[in-house]
Amino acid sequence: SSHFKWMFYWLVNLNSAVVFVSISYIQQSVARNLGFLIPFVSVLMAMITIHMVRGEMIYKPKTESSLLTTFGVITSALKTCCVRYRCLSGGVTNWLDHAKENYGGRYSEAQVESTKSLARLFPLFAFQILYRTCIMQIPSGYYLQTMNSNLNFSGFVLPIAAMNVISIVPLLILVPILECINSCLFSSKGSRHSLTIYIVAGQLCAALSVMVAGFSEMHRKRFPQVEQTLSKEVLLVSSMPCFHLAPQYILLGVAEALVTPCCSLLSFRLVPERIRGISMHFLTLFNGAGCFIGAFIVQTVHTGSRGNWFPHLLHEGKLERFFFFLASLMMANTLGFWTIAHSQEYTKEFRGSLPEAKPLQHQKAIKFYDSVLDCSPILSPMETT
Repeated sequence: SSHFKWMFYWLVNLNSAVVFVSISYIQQSVARNLGFLIPFVSVLMAMITIHMVRGEMIYKPKTESSLLTTFGVITSALKTCCVRYRCLSGGVTNWLDHAKENYGGRYSEAQVESTKSLARLFPLFAFQILYRTCIMQIPSGYYLQTMNSNLNFSGFVLPIAAMNVISIVPLLILVPILECINSCLFSSKGSRHSLTIYIVAGQLCAALSVMVAGFSEMHRKRFPQVEQTLSKEVLLVSSMPCFHLAPQYILLGVAEALVTPCCSLLSFRLVPERIRGISMHFLTLFNGAGCFIGAFIVQTVHTGSRGNWFPHLLHEGKLERFFFFLASLMMANTLGFWTIAHSQEYTKEFRGSLPEAKPLQHQKAIKFYDSVLDCSPILSPMETT
């Protein structure tokens, strides 16, 4: 559990704040190419360092916990279902059971049950795709809004990417506070705590952030245009100060503080130990899918509206309509997640214990796998990878 200490998550975001301010300033005000050179040299030095200490960092997982084994179980079960034209027949309660040795497959009970526990997390992963699309508005839609706003602050032109720091500040403040709150709840006997509350609240904050961005865009257009020099290029931008966009950045920062640690923790703790690494990889895969889905939505909206909802010149288009559309999708996504998380039919699939699952000391009557999304207070919301 020390892998998920909140201090790690806090330090990562503190480092991000420093990077956004320093590198963005160098790239915008000193030299654009130098802004690319610094990260390149940093990554190169990190690779050299890792190579030098690789002997102390190598970890050899068990052979049965490999990703190939997980895909092998799924492939074997699908093949059996296709050949025999049946999914839940033959005395099995789950289609993955066809991969077991006692049902004609070639995988052990533990391997199949581990894969089943991972498959049950897929709804949790799927509902993070649209959420990640909203988070990716910071380097896309929010970036365009900031670039077309007045960055002049007391005679100093702020770097555009420095606005990202506003979304990081809530993380630096909320992470230790939520950790303390969770510790107090854990210390009190009889208290139960559901991580779904954090995730739902975070997704609502993301939807509200995108909605506020739409109203901010309407507000930004009411200001007269002024000339502003960015990277030696003169642009016509709104005279609205860029700090008027701070609320939408803050809300996304709050959303990240609530959602990301909880999802990482659930992905790590709700599967047997042998496939925890694979579970974290799938969460990362679905988060990456959110970036591609976001790009697809932007392209679709741009093409469907003929450049009106996502225009090249923000002052002439209706970018706020895109934000309102995305906020509506995010609200539907949050409602769907809440429904799935508290569905009686859904939670029945997760009752009982899995191979290698250790019994909890706190409230022994409470089963750890009673639900894939509702957990006891032993799961700290601020623990993360």
